Amino acid sequence: MELRLLIVEDDRLIAEAAADYFTGKGWLVQTTEDGLQVLELLKVRCFHLVLLDVMISGLDGFNVCRQIRKDCDVPIIFITARVLEEDKLNGYSLGADDYVTKPFSLPVLYAKAMALTGRVQGLHSFVELGGLKVDTRSRKVWRFGEILVLPPKEYEMLLFLIQNPGRVYSREQLLIRFWGYDFDGNERVVDNHIKKLRKALGSCGCTIETVRKFGYRLSEAKMEVVR
Repeated sequence: MELRLLIVEDDRLIAEAAADYFTGKGWLVQTTEDGLQVLELLKVRCFHLVLLDVMISGLDGFNVCRQIRKDCDVPIIFITARVLEEDKLNGYSLGADDYVTKPFSLPVLYAKAMALTGRVQGLHSFVELGGLKVDTRSRKVWRFGEILVLPPKEYEMLLFLIQNPGRVYSREQLLIRFWGYDFDGNERVVDNHIKKLRKALGSCGCTIETVRKFGYRLSEAKMEVVR
């Protein structure tokens, strides 16, 4: 299966170096330095990964990421010289999958790319935990073999937790990831959605536990990836 990469970078030397490296690994690569063109390209072509600079013409990388996530779950890696923590948090909250700071190692970038695109090659189509099974392509969820219909936000939270079993996340971390860095509400919205998700899951062989005065975790269990 040929993997297709879109590089969005206004530094031609960096864009050419990354394009040459991925092409040498068998990828089909297209480059642009215009944020608005990215949205047009994604309407007519399928890409398996987007390498996205923040400071680009037409539309900055953060806004490009926001627009992409309205219609598409293609993996996105931000590549930027900006090192502020606020920028990284903003990028993750908008749906970016990873963040690489210039200058960077091409082999490390490639390793990150392969890890993220593994599911495109069929390596991580299904994730199971307890009595739950999630298809990351179709966004379908089953509980003990029966389809479970979840609203988009609850689905996204469940997938995130099921992919990170046993890890504790604060309300602030969850708020930033799923509602955005600039969200004007408070952390109670996280509690309300966790409550709804618990009710929808019922008894499913795993539990979303409350970590007192901190946040939540999906109770530890063996995670199985179906290939």
